[in-house]
Amino acid sequence: MYSGIGDHGERAAFLDARALIGCRHRLLLDSTHPRVLTGVSEDAGVQQRREAAAAHRMLVRDTLVAADPERWLVIAPEQTAGRRAAETMAAMEAGIERIWGGLLPQEFDTGRRGGCEILRRDPDRGGYVPIIVVNHKVTDPRQPDPADFHPLTTELYTWNPKPDKHVRNRPQPRDQQRLAHLYRMLQRHGYASPALVGGAIGYHFDRVLLHDLGPILDDYDRRYADRIAVVRGELPTVPSKVPECRQCPWWSRAPEEGGQSCEQWLVGRRDISLVAPGSRAEVLRRHGVETIDDLAAWEGDDPDDWQYEPFTEAIVTARAWATGAPLVRRVDRVQVTRADVEVDVDLESYQEHGAYLWGTLLDGVYRGFVTWDPLPTRDEGRSFAEFWSWLMEIRAQAAADGKTFAAYCYSRTAEDKWLYESARRFAGMPGIPTEREIQRFVDSPQWVDMFQAVSEQFICPNGKGLKKIAPVAGFSWRDPEAGGEASMSWYRLAVAYEGGEPDLSQRTRILEYNEDDVLATQVLRDWMTDRADAEVPAISDFGRRSIAE
Repeated sequence: MYSGIGDHGERAAFLDARALIGCRHRLLLDSTHPRVLTGVSEDAGVQQRREAAAAHRMLVRDTLVAADPERWLVIAPEQTAGRRAAETMAAMEAGIERIWGGLLPQEFDTGRRGGCEILRRDPDRGGYVPIIVVNHKVTDPRQPDPADFHPLTTELYTWNPKPDKHVRNRPQPRDQQRLAHLYRMLQRHGYASPALVGGAIGYHFDRVLLHDLGPILDDYDRRYADRIAVVRGELPTVPSKVPECRQCPWWSRAPEEGGQSCEQWLVGRRDISLVAPGSRAEVLRRHGVETIDDLAAWEGDDPDDWQYEPFTEAIVTARAWATGAPLVRRVDRVQVTRADVEVDVDLESYQEHGAYLWGTLLDGVYRGFVTWDPLPTRDEGRSFAEFWSWLMEIRAQAAADGKTFAAYCYSRTAEDKWLYESARRFAGMPGIPTEREIQRFVDSPQWVDMFQAVSEQFICPNGKGLKKIAPVAGFSWRDPEAGGEASMSWYRLAVAYEGGEPDLSQRTRILEYNEDDVLATQVLRDWMTDRADAEVPAISDFGRRSIAE
């Protein structure tokens, strides 16, 4: 990403497009203290996503090149960077139609460096269009219907850009910034297509989405100038809490002996980003609010540029954090949907490959519907069908007995996604519901999201994740490493992704973790019903003005 200028100040600093999105302070620490992270293991979730992305790129390369090998030049990745750059420049000069793995020359004056999965010659205007290959979705399906905008796409094997009525764009700033970065590098050497577009092949590998780079370049130029100045030590930075902190090694690691980690620095200063992370902190700092105490003492009108939760809630959050209160009640009486027959549901998935485990809890008994065939596998359809059939049987029996029924999850986004995805991907297999059946269920009052119930009734100074909220209700996980990212590593061992024999102990670990998740939602629900009113302070206990204002 950049050179180790902290070791030898005279070395040139280079920056690739990965550094254009994310924390500026991490960028500075990575560039000025590279030796501190020597030997530090990469976050397991980040490593798995990196490996999956590499495998996806290889699949795309092998598929595209095999379809028309005479039109492709593949730059061998094992060569030195200088040799790869020389081959890429020679290929573009020769007018090679399709180049895989191109690397552009490092720019010692601007600091730019970067490469591209595909450089495709523009047959109409000349020059090259950069196309990146990413392991996430770049489009979503859209039923053909009138719309103000249809994204521009082209087929994988032929260059025929046109508006695509069948998909809608999924905005990906990281992809757009990388394409703008590559466009500027191609432009420097006179090889950028006048079409001012860049392409992305996503997870589904079904088309090339084209981005209009014209509206992006000014923002890219400003962003790049800022980031290269940070790496060169020309602009100072300080820590500020952002979502990236969850997986950043600097959150808990000091850059130098006797120094402070980002967490220690922020807590020591009672920094405002601890209770108003990300862009919220930026807005508050513009109004002179630097610390949690500044926000807790706020008087007067709300900031006119505050576009988040009601501002009074932000003030209450600061006051709650200052007193150590983990939750604050928004309501006089906490309520949650209850039923005669209650089923808790939690799934485990592996990246975008599928959902391999649907865990349930009924009357205190855990039951997991699972496939241990490595994803992707058709056996996933079998386990999902068994889960759905069982759930619908419990629901139907409750109705037949004249009893009410409810199924509970925590943060329904993942469950809803894989319910629909499973119905689509395994349509026609025995026991697989239709998408319409899924829709009728998830849109019914019998599908209850405990995350929504928590969000609507509590202010949560330390976060609203299940691992933050359930301990307030008295629940704890058996495994101290329990978490979504950790379970990805356990899964790879459980199904022997790297070869060898499956680790059966990791299967047990996953099942226990999943069981604890459904137990946590049950404990939380009981606590909200029976004790939350008495144990959680009300918003009126923290404010000089009512939330209703």
